[in-house]
Amino acid sequence: MAPRGRRRGRTRQQKKGSLVIVGTGLKAALHLTPEARGEISRAEHVFYLVSDPLSEKWIKLLRPSAKSLAFCYSVGRPRMAAYRQMVDTILASLRSGHAVCVAFYGHPGIAVLPSHEVLRQARREGFSARMLPGISTEDCLFSELGFDPTQSGCQSYEATDFLVYRRRCDPSSALVLLQAGAVGDLEYRRQPSRSGLRALARRLAQVYGRKHEVVLYQASVIPVFESTIRSTTIEELPTAKVTGGTTLFVPPRPRSPDPRGLRSVGLRRSDLPVLPPCWPPRSVGQ
Repeated sequence: MAPRGRRRGRTRQQKKGSLVIVGTGLKAALHLTPEARGEISRAEHVFYLVSDPLSEKWIKLLRPSAKSLAFCYSVGRPRMAAYRQMVDTILASLRSGHAVCVAFYGHPGIAVLPSHEVLRQARREGFSARMLPGISTEDCLFSELGFDPTQSGCQSYEATDFLVYRRRCDPSSALVLLQAGAVGDLEYRRQPSRSGLRALARRLAQVYGRKHEVVLYQASVIPVFESTIRSTTIEELPTAKVTGGTTLFVPPRPRSPDPRGLRSVGLRRSDLPVLPPCWPPRSVGQ
């Protein structure tokens, strides 16, 4: 018989160790939120994956023992293999009972597969795990192109996903394609995928036409440098200057309100705001 005052059987102990995933934003040091900075400073083990040496230096100032996950990449290695190694590396530290913080550039939940996978696995194993937001490429794009996604709506896809799953898009709404320079590329490479860009141009031409103007955008990661903003057409896309981090912005085609929709909410066409032409002006950023 168990002694009085004690529960029978073994009590479940809370697992030691915790995980916080943060975003560094795009621009070195300037985009790091106070909340993310605090988590990096307090963590016992810090891992990071950033795209520029200034961000790396800033993280090292906050936590000198921080370790880069860039070693998981190698030219020609499948990206999924690199992602699995990142997840395993983070989980090994977490399972040892440490307070772990992982910093990814941009927003840690956008186009960052290992962040979601390690978060799911950590929670499944009973660890405290959470993600904090960061400034994303889209945030920078909206600001620098002067585009309000509420005016025409905005569709956002990863470029390879857009092609592989034949995503349907509304041409009267803006389209954002992330990682357009790496479309169709499952390996880590330093050069853009030209065959992928040709396939992307063919698909977009079916919806918007070959002469429709688009924007090639890459946010600046260095405070003193400007972002790269280039205007081109869909037919010129396969030969355009891009990198693996280039985002493609496709402005919407002209639209007209539906008379039935107007009547349903008691509005007239003259009641609607007159929207300025959407980006791009051809003369800028060529």
